Amino acid sequence: MTRTPLWKSIQVSLTAQIAGGEYAPGAKLPTEAMLSARFGVNRHTVRRALAEMAQNGQLYSRRGAGVFVTQKPTEYPIGRRVRFHENLRAAGREPTREILTLETRIAGQEERGALALGPSDMVHVYEGMSLSDGLPIALTRSFFPAVRFAQLPDDLRQTASVTDALARGGVSDYTRTSTRLTAVQADSAQALHLRIAEKAPLLHSIGLNVDQDGRPVELGHTWFAGERVTLTLADL
Repeated sequence: MTRTPLWKSIQVSLTAQIAGGEYAPGAKLPTEAMLSARFGVNRHTVRRALAEMAQNGQLYSRRGAGVFVTQKPTEYPIGRRVRFHENLRAAGREPTREILTLETRIAGQEERGALALGPSDMVHVYEGMSLSDGLPIALTRSFFPAVRFAQLPDDLRQTASVTDALARGGVSDYTRTSTRLTAVQADSAQALHLRIAEKAPLLHSIGLNVDQDGRPVELGHTWFAGERVTLTLADL
């Protein structure tokens, strides 16, 4: 009879504990050293079990913090008024955003068409990562007309909120005029940021936001981690 590998036995045991509620979604697992002592194996064996569970979407790791049980997918509505912080708080989650890059450059063809810009007009380009209860759920890349929002990069650095930054630029409210969703696979850089496997499923959203006068203020690309977000259509 073939003997079950030790790492597999650890995986089965931890999976049963998670299913039984001993480790709730978002809970931190014991350290590798503690698990090694508990199961009477070396850390390499424990690491193999945890890696397999992470590959299956059961666990995720945070550098310097430990290994955690994957949370249930975050409910995220897509409609005329898309607001990251409001959406997550309404779902009972704690939203945070990390700025990855901010630059100002000549607008490309896509940005010129969407934002009604001329061939020499500039755009602010904001790339960031959205987190729910500390877990990365999406990567964003947004374009804003630079001539209208000269201080927007500084405002984004101070607020980490597109809504607040636009408000400082005189836009008290804005709405989504179009959204296009496409299923894609994560490339190596996206996988690294989102802490998922390369080629894992992503939902790519392209949306255009306009102010109360119908003037375009933001062209946004968002890549949602498919296993961590449930998108719902609302306010259509």
